[in-house]
Amino acid sequence: MSPADPRPEELRRRLLARGFDEARFASIPGPLPDPLPAWLAAGHHAEMHWMERTAAKRLDPGLLLPGARSIVMLGVNYWADALRAPPAGAPRWARYALHEDYHDTLRPALAAAAQDLGELFGATPDDTRYYVDTGPVLERSWAVRAGLGFTGKNAMLISRRHGNWLFLAALLTRVPLPADPPAAPPGDQPAIGTWCGKCTRCLDQCPTAAFTAPGVLDARRCVSYQTIENKGVIPRDLRPGIGNRVYGCDTCLEVCPWNRFAQAGRAVLLAARHDLAGLTLPDLLDLTPETFAATFRRTAVKRLKLTGLLRNACVVAGNSGDRSLLPRLLRLARTHTSPLVRAHAVWAVRQLEATALPSLPPADETDPAVQAEYTA
Repeated sequence: MSPADPRPEELRRRLLARGFDEARFASIPGPLPDPLPAWLAAGHHAEMHWMERTAAKRLDPGLLLPGARSIVMLGVNYWADALRAPPAGAPRWARYALHEDYHDTLRPALAAAAQDLGELFGATPDDTRYYVDTGPVLERSWAVRAGLGFTGKNAMLISRRHGNWLFLAALLTRVPLPADPPAAPPGDQPAIGTWCGKCTRCLDQCPTAAFTAPGVLDARRCVSYQTIENKGVIPRDLRPGIGNRVYGCDTCLEVCPWNRFAQAGRAVLLAARHDLAGLTLPDLLDLTPETFAATFRRTAVKRLKLTGLLRNACVVAGNSGDRSLLPRLLRLARTHTSPLVRAHAVWAVRQLEATALPSLPPADETDPAVQAEYTA
């Protein structure tokens, strides 16, 4: 493709017009050098075994799309001034969850972007694959290669224009697009914390000390992993660090000084859910299958399911010091059908009022996780 060919810039213009805040291109010369294998070998992926099973595809996009020549990395800014931190003690949600599910809202624009590749370059549908955090693509590493930002000490992509607040999506294509320069110095291994300097705020303020080194996150200790990806019992020693975080954690993002450059996104491809930020802890503890489905329809939270959200709410309640929550917690501990919810409700009751335990059913639970909470 000649340097004078206007089609790549026309593609970029169209992508930005569709609502993406960033659109940059990277070449696919072969497998991507990445710390993923070492991270997996250390067990930092916890129970996310799908990352092991798809590791080869993550490192080599050519295994996803044979003959892939380029990757189009797209970013959507999800910072919004209206979605600031809630009052002290109120349940906290990861900022991205306070929208309709971005997996769904970005997908139509990605499909349209694939059509743009067809119109401009003659690419067929078989020449393109697109993903929005839904396939085995190392979006952050490719975003660094394409120049969207650099990998911070918090292991996240940091943009010099948007701070830490970009949703990422990727289009793999057989079209040979001209590569944009990377944000980090070129080389086989992008440098961690290229523009972090001596700052270690993200490492120092992680509530569960989940970073083993700059840029290395141990998911087993991460609040986001424990409250979203972990489908079982949250380790007891990590529960105090969860604080009032009921779904995910933004601490290592929020404290980053690069956010001073972040401005509210255009939100063309997003739909904010301001109502979720107003939910109280009693609201969450009182959720039923019907109210959960109605409240969290079309949001990312729906994937957690009611059992997972109640589990998290019990942990937050146990950390709250609010004894007015005891009746709700006792009800869950006595009558909820899920052993997982009962286990965390018993723990929360212990945290708030140990003398309330005699009113609980006898410790005859057959589930070891629940039994452990009675005998702690």
